[in-house]
Amino acid sequence: MASVRDGLVAWVARRSVTRWLMGRIGSRALSLLPDGALVPLKRDGLVPAAELERMREAGPIHRLPMPFGVKVWLVTGQPEAKKVLSDTDAFSNDYARLGAAVGIEQTPGGLGFADPPDHTRLRKLLTPEFTMRRLSRLVPRIDEIVTERLDAMAAADGPVDLVREFALPIPSLTICELLGVPYADRDRFQELAAARFDLFGGANSALGAISESLKYMEQIVRRERREPGEGLLGMIIREHGDEVTDEELAGLADGVLTGGFDTTASMLALGAIVLMSDPAARAAVKDDDRAVAPVVEELLRHLSVVQVAFPRFAKRDLVIADTEIGEGDVVVVSLAAANREGLDRLEFDAARKVSAHLAFGYGAHRCVGAELARMELRAAYPALLRRFPDLRFAEDRPSFRAASIVHGVDTLMVHTR
Repeated sequence: MASVRDGLVAWVARRSVTRWLMGRIGSRALSLLPDGALVPLKRDGLVPAAELERMREAGPIHRLPMPFGVKVWLVTGQPEAKKVLSDTDAFSNDYARLGAAVGIEQTPGGLGFADPPDHTRLRKLLTPEFTMRRLSRLVPRIDEIVTERLDAMAAADGPVDLVREFALPIPSLTICELLGVPYADRDRFQELAAARFDLFGGANSALGAISESLKYMEQIVRRERREPGEGLLGMIIREHGDEVTDEELAGLADGVLTGGFDTTASMLALGAIVLMSDPAARAAVKDDDRAVAPVVEELLRHLSVVQVAFPRFAKRDLVIADTEIGEGDVVVVSLAAANREGLDRLEFDAARKVSAHLAFGYGAHRCVGAELARMELRAAYPALLRRFPDLRFAEDRPSFRAASIVHGVDTLMVHTR
């Protein structure tokens, strides 16, 4: 139970909801959370827990067993998930609204915890920088980063940790390139990125890393104000400098880090596990360039590494799938469950043609960096398998996270030759 509890604490801290929960129920009370409350965060290896699948089959919405009168509803049906994720009139993401209700002044900022019109204004600043046309400038650098990591793996003696040497550095360095982080600062940037998702440091460690990361981002923003560079921050300052404060811009940059680092790193590691375990998928990605994009989409759907979306708060009394939701109730969408609805076969299928999925969310809060993540995955998977055709596991079972909003592995030891 302790490892599950620690995972939950890290999960909560990671999304900056820890302050609310700690103020509302206390840190010791986390140990009292019933097992059923953790179902959306549990996996059996790569696949969602059997209990989540039973819940999905039983109905599209369920109340999670939470103590202290906290009402939390879990949405598992896909149509209902889309409704909740897209209806900004009925549901709020505004952390400041929640914080005011429980006496908390500090808010994490960024897009994830903002409602229109603030969310609309801030997203308009980011969206042009995340179009395929603007992102295409990163393709050569992404290829270089992937090659550098493969070279490092090839130079290592004995088994290699794919997480440390491949999955973590690729998104971290790509985000550095995107934001325009000075090269001299990149080691520190990577340390901050990794620390905020430390499962073993606990809530205080993660929150400290988030606070330090925001301070660091503010320094970068002030530097960019003086001399705007060619990265995302410099672009926004040149084109919209009078429309955004330093605090807002630092929050947006930190949001890019939060949304694009751990998620893509987890996809790279877990996707490698799938590909090493599935000869057909492995061959398709390694030998057929046309197969890479559809296999990536199936991996995104199947793995759904972001297991639940940001919590929503009902703005008024409403009804979802014949279930009465009260004003102020918390509504959590299980992306992992919704992505399994309507399938004849639940297992991974490299030949499946995925027309749409919710791996990046849905509606106004859909991940703005979705195309960047796709670019990284499409570059990394085939390069990895072509460079190391004999890539295989060096351990019986990877160390999967016990309970986390972003599913993943802490280490993944592999043989490259």
